Amino acid sequence: MNRAAWQHGIIQDREETMREIDFSQITDVVEKLCIQANYELNGDILAALEEGMELEESETGRRVLCQLAENARIAARERMAICQDTGMAVVFIELGQDVHIRGGSLSEAVNEGVRRGYEKGFLRKSVVSDPFERINTGDNTPAVIHYDIVEGDRIRIAVAPKGFGSENMSGVRMLKPSDGIEGVKSFILEMVDRAGPNPCPPIVVGVGVGGTMEKAALLAKKALLRPVDRRSGDERIRKLEEEMKELINGLGIGPAGLGGRLTAIAVNIEVFPTHIAGLPVAVNISCHVTRHAEAVI
Repeated sequence: MNRAAWQHGIIQDREETMREIDFSQITDVVEKLCIQANYELNGDILAALEEGMELEESETGRRVLCQLAENARIAARERMAICQDTGMAVVFIELGQDVHIRGGSLSEAVNEGVRRGYEKGFLRKSVVSDPFERINTGDNTPAVIHYDIVEGDRIRIAVAPKGFGSENMSGVRMLKPSDGIEGVKSFILEMVDRAGPNPCPPIVVGVGVGGTMEKAALLAKKALLRPVDRRSGDERIRKLEEEMKELINGLGIGPAGLGGRLTAIAVNIEVFPTHIAGLPVAVNISCHVTRHAEAVI
């Protein structure tokens, strides 16, 4: 068998084992997820707000939590955005290595879905084409897309619109290894205390520790996708999450920043191996409308 015939055989075998997914199917799914995420508050968040009404000691705080929960119910019932800041579309994609996209690129399909979703859902367009010239793109694209190649022949898509009242309160710090876990705790608490009422509490705090500067930031962002009623599977990290939630709620910022017990609904921490000379830490703060919707194709 000559080389050309051999290569043709490999390609043919690969094509036979690849699952094809059409460009339009991805676009349709992303469109629906953009609308769903902005209209329907995740059940774990809503349950946390309702539980907070029982735990909150401040009468003002209880009223705020009641109004936030009612706002979420109205948004779902009337099919309208939970919040006027419908966010920049952050999309996490787990792409099965045995998938072939037919009819266009995956990035184009995602951005077309965002474009349609924000148009059909009457969602505010909040993206500018250049950080200095500040001209609105008019369709909330481009999305920020994170890819992860995984085994299998499926595509998992998570759309997490991120408002910037809370995003602007986030940050990364390159700690020294000698700063240790106490340095991590101090940085998390400092960021939340400095944010005060700005991120529209009660908040969800995503924390990434390890990797490099950008890896820590990505870990913190992905941490916000974890349900607020699910703690880390690592006992050390679980205890740290619980401790930081208690410390944050001891700051007294409270719902809407008007004082009270419930400042944070959850602290979600993700970790990753890092360099011997570093201890990167990222804190990504999210408001009481920590939105995300997922689907598998």
